[in-house]
Order: sequence, then C-alpha cells, then structure tokens
Amino acid sequence: MLNVTSMETFYDKVQALWGISLEVQEGEYVALIGPNGAGKTTALKSIAGLLPIAAGEVTFLDQRIDHVDASDIPALGLVLIPEGRRLFGHMTVEENLIMGSYVRRAKVHRKESLQSVYELFPILRERKHQLARTLSGGEQQMLAICRGLMARPKLLMLDEPSLGLAPKLVELVFDTLDKINATGITILLVEQNIASALRHCNRAYLLENGRIIKAGLGCDLLEDQHVVEAYIGL
Repeated sequence: MLNVTSMETFYDKVQALWGISLEVQEGEYVALIGPNGAGKTTALKSIAGLLPIAAGEVTFLDQRIDHVDASDIPALGLVLIPEGRRLFGHMTVEENLIMGSYVRRAKVHRKESLQSVYELFPILRERKHQLARTLSGGEQQMLAICRGLMARPKLLMLDEPSLGLAPKLVELVFDTLDKINATGITILLVEQNIASALRHCNRAYLLENGRIIKAGLGCDLLEDQHVVEAYIGL
C-alpha cells in the first residue's frame, strides 16, 4: 500500500533522514518508534508531502506521491493527524469534524461519517456545539483523530497521539486505534510510548539518528535487548 524507498530529507543544509525505506501493507498497523529527534515526525511529514524529499521515492497505492502537492494527498486516501492536534480552537467540535471532510470523496459521505465518529466517541456528540479550545486534552485528541477519520482515509498516519495524556487516556487512544484498524483502515503510527506502541502494532521500525536500524514484529521488538535497555527498561 505504502512504499518508501531510500528517502532522504534535509532541513536547509542539515540532513534529517538518511536513506530510510519502509513499507505498510493494506490492513496493517505499523509503528515507527525511536528517541526524540530521531526523525520520526520528519518521516511522516515527508510522506505526507509537507517536506520535500531530496532523494528516494514514496509510492502510495502504486502511485508516486513524492512530488504531489500536500493539499492533494488526502484526496488519495492518505491522511496525517499531526502532533499537537492542530484543532481550530475557535470553532465547535462539529465544525472541526466537518472541516475534516473537505475532500470530494469524503464530502458525499459526511452525514454517515459524523454518525460513525460519534459512535466511536460518544462524548463528542455531547460536546458537538462546544468550542474545541474548551475541551480537555483527552477530548481534543479524540477530536483530532475523528477529524482525520472524516476524510475517510485508506491509510491513517498519526504523530504522537498519546503525547501529554494521562495513563488512562493513553490506553483509550490505543484501544481506539485498535478499533479503527479492525474496521480495515491501515495505520502508520509515530509514538513516544514505545512499549504500548509495540504491544498494539503488527510490525515496527526503529529509527535512530535519521536511519532505520531495526525492523520486525512488534512483539519481537518488545523483547529485543537493545529496545528494552534503551527505551523500555526492565
């Protein structure tokens, strides 16, 4: 479904990604893990067209997208939920959700999609007339995820969805991603909660210093000595 081959990305003259390659098959739940500053967010932004790549290829559903304008990529079915939620705080919950369905293929299913996300997070239905900025942190993250779902993605990319949340809400986020994946939506997750990400994903890639150094099943990396010692602890 998604193939990234030898991708390199720079910030001005500073190289952030060094020839990374990864793939995500249809229906999979794949995690991209690693320390802060490893290049995980850069990788997602590069795939989504928000950063130009200097070398390599990004292919989605057999179509090269590394030179497609970022504003056109969601219409192909590839949607990024960025770090920090990036909600429209002065707009209501429902207005934020509607903004997520601006692409033509999603707009015609807007009513159906609203019903679906309200079933996924009933609290959003209760708060649909409330301004987004007045929601709690957990509710804002729910809204950010649901706004992404309103675009009817085939592959949903999420950047640090559990960041800043209390432990109970972190589990809610991961349980929700499991439910989303079970509906057939493919997931590529960047996550700082490495243990939880590896417990829930099918496969994972470990990124360090802009390079992928390990790849494998989530359950296997959860027991990998380097991963345990560096990121999880005994």
